[in-house]
Amino acid sequence: TGESRESEGDSGACGNWSTLGSNPQEEMDSTPMVASLLNKLANYTNLTQGVREHEEAEDGNRRAPVVVQSLNILGVILFLRLTWIVGAAGILGSFAIVSMCCICTLLTAISMSAIATNGVVPAGGSYYMISRSLGPEFGGAVGLCFYLGTTFAGSLYILGTIEILLIYIVPTATVFKDNTEDAKNNNMRVYGTCCLLLMALVVFVGVKYVNKLALVFLSCVILSIMATYAGAIKTLIEPPEFSVCLLGNRSLKNEMFEKCAKVEIIKNRTVPTKLWDIFCDSHYPNATCDEYFTLNNLTEIQAIPGLLSGVIKENLWSNYGPARQVIEKQNQPSVPAPTPKTDKEQNYVFSDIATFFTLLVGIYFPSVTGIMAGSNRSGDLRDAQRSIPVGTILAILTSSFIYISFVVLFGACIEGVVLRDKFGESIKRTPVIGVLAWPSPWVIVIGSFFSCCGAGLQSLTGAPRLLQAIARDGIIPFLQVFGHGKANGEPTWALLLTVGICEIGILIASLDDVAPILSMFFLMCYLFVNLACAVQTLLCTPNWRPRFKFYHWTLSFLGMSLSLSLMFICSWYYALVAVVIAGCIYKYIEYRGAVKEWGDGIRGLSLNAARFALIHLEEAPLHTKNWRPQLLVLCKLDSDLAVKHPRLLSFTSQLKAGKGLTIVCSVLEGTYMTHKEDAKTGEQNLKKAMTAEKMKGFSHVVVSSSLRDGFSIMIQSAGLGGMKHNAVLMAWPAGWKQAQDSSARKNFIETVRETTSAHQALLVAKNIDRFPDNQERLKEGTIDVWWIVHDGGLLMLLPFLLMQHKVWRKCRMRIFTVAQMDDNSIQMKKDLETFLYHLRLDAVVEVVEMHDSDISAFTYEKTLMMEQRSQMLKQMQLSRTEREREV
Repeated sequence: TGESRESEGDSGACGNWSTLGSNPQEEMDSTPMVASLLNKLANYTNLTQGVREHEEAEDGNRRAPVVVQSLNILGVILFLRLTWIVGAAGILGSFAIVSMCCICTLLTAISMSAIATNGVVPAGGSYYMISRSLGPEFGGAVGLCFYLGTTFAGSLYILGTIEILLIYIVPTATVFKDNTEDAKNNNMRVYGTCCLLLMALVVFVGVKYVNKLALVFLSCVILSIMATYAGAIKTLIEPPEFSVCLLGNRSLKNEMFEKCAKVEIIKNRTVPTKLWDIFCDSHYPNATCDEYFTLNNLTEIQAIPGLLSGVIKENLWSNYGPARQVIEKQNQPSVPAPTPKTDKEQNYVFSDIATFFTLLVGIYFPSVTGIMAGSNRSGDLRDAQRSIPVGTILAILTSSFIYISFVVLFGACIEGVVLRDKFGESIKRTPVIGVLAWPSPWVIVIGSFFSCCGAGLQSLTGAPRLLQAIARDGIIPFLQVFGHGKANGEPTWALLLTVGICEIGILIASLDDVAPILSMFFLMCYLFVNLACAVQTLLCTPNWRPRFKFYHWTLSFLGMSLSLSLMFICSWYYALVAVVIAGCIYKYIEYRGAVKEWGDGIRGLSLNAARFALIHLEEAPLHTKNWRPQLLVLCKLDSDLAVKHPRLLSFTSQLKAGKGLTIVCSVLEGTYMTHKEDAKTGEQNLKKAMTAEKMKGFSHVVVSSSLRDGFSIMIQSAGLGGMKHNAVLMAWPAGWKQAQDSSARKNFIETVRETTSAHQALLVAKNIDRFPDNQERLKEGTIDVWWIVHDGGLLMLLPFLLMQHKVWRKCRMRIFTVAQMDDNSIQMKKDLETFLYHLRLDAVVEVVEMHDSDISAFTYEKTLMMEQRSQMLKQMQLSRTEREREV
């Protein structure tokens, strides 16, 4: 076992070692001493040299992935969108959204923990786990999708950073001053691009600086969360002094006015307020005002009534609505009037997009994608098998508690119209969660700003490493350039591509539009992580021995089903696009990718399925409807061990069209010990010839003392169980009349006799070298069948199968049968046409009459079989006559 090697990254079997970055066994001497061997294995690390130097220099690297998960989970959605989600979906709907997403994440984390503790986890994290569990095709497809998701996550965090900057910190710093949607988007694009370049520069300088900043960012997040809890508790004593101005039941933007009143008394005079000037055409009492403004009163309510106010009852249920709908307070008296299509409508607080349950699921889900961020940095972990399960599950449980508690606190403390106000326009452009926080909203503004910055930096750090791991595996040829980097191992080229893709997300310029896109990619990754764990557990493979014991295949199956469901719940068309992208990558890797053998679970699943199918085939006899030619092709090799008649393989592929069982075999004379290498070379040549003819099947070369014995063995023993050949295809012996050695004739005759004794069909191709190859197209011609004896329809079936191939597709089939002089030839032709009609075959029927003296040339057995054929046709005629009589 010391020389055997298991799949990469798997140290499951005793003595078998191999990893992604390097193989410790290759670094050892060919015959090391036991003490030296154990020392090298004990000190083996999965880190590259550059990353290992970073780890030794910076102890913070060990804590970085934990910080990464916290920043990515407790980030942009918590501070910028959770209050809005609670306002639109209600407490119960929000609780359902958070619960579904957190349960899906927890189940995936359990599966990921099992996979992570089943072997060494080098850099690449979740991609490494999936590829080594499900194979390079699935691993590459899902790995690239996960890379795209991580990259778009960077776009999401950067857009969140710019939204905080331009709305809450410096709203006057906009480049485009117009108060239109296009101007807002262009501002997001300009500032987002600048922020992306700045972050990319920080990441390029070195990951150790990102890790140092991560602790600062995490401190801001924790401080913001504590301030929110403190503010909720403070509402029990004294609610914050923030109010909302309602006109009727409509919420107003209060940036342009201070007092929520139509008029005010100054020095005993009634003076119109700023609101009067906004809704009326002049400052005088007799001015013409907006109809809704005239009919309804102004009401000022508390934005944060507090925990004891009972507002939780109003916020229990959902309040979905279309885009551009005025945010209105329920149960508030109001006199209906049309909303003016003028600049006055800009004074109301509108919903910017339509809201419904599935949309909110897609927008919220990115808040629980941080579990994979830590695994992406697995190369930075000193003990990934311990850190990933513990850190990930604790992070999920903690964040789930925070999110669920915040849902309840927001619904119990904040007024509904304020919750549905996404950008805090009714409370002087203050983040809604900031109004609740204590001691100041700026704690939330600064904390969320640094949180988004930190999460963006971590995404730009993790995504290039993930791409570098994929590129270094070599399974996708055109990505190999991104496997290179700086001398210390930092992925420079991968960082450049990540920045380019991240810019695409920034150009979308909407946090709400980017969130569902990355949700799709992450959910697909979650789906396959659960699938990998379920497959490995159900197959009970010997190397599946994870140290993490708190898992079960049913949990993985539930997580897989929930991930798939959430994909289509979030957005069915985005889900289809993600599936198509993954499918295209899968087929590309399958077609052009490098060959990798990692002992994937899909192959194990195929082996189990094949075993089950073979055993099932043995349980019941084969029915006639399921019969199809399963070919054993007897192929000869020349002196150079090349295929002697390659057109025999062409004919086989045309006859089989890639379907059914095909076994191509050859025999070498001699003993196996002396011709072992020749047998391997011959088998490789057979495989190459089969590949050149695009023929699916199996090849085998047998070494025997004689050709006759070798072919006899193959006829008797080829195949397995129910998957055995039922027909033998061979070439007619060339030059057998002129050959002085009679062994070729004897071998051919013995093969014919043994095939007949084995009750198998025999197909002999004469002049096989003159048969058309797969590149030719026969534009005309006929395939003639001489139906001398009744064979159950095999002679009719073979031409039909040939005509399914593009080489023979334009040919016609003709059936010739032999009749004695006393037979009714006309009736035989009609009966044969009826027989072909029942067989659903199109063919021209010809009956050839022959004298008894000519037929006597056939053997007695053939004559009896001709009589059986005639008897079958007569029975068909009688049965048809009886049916006519019944009618």
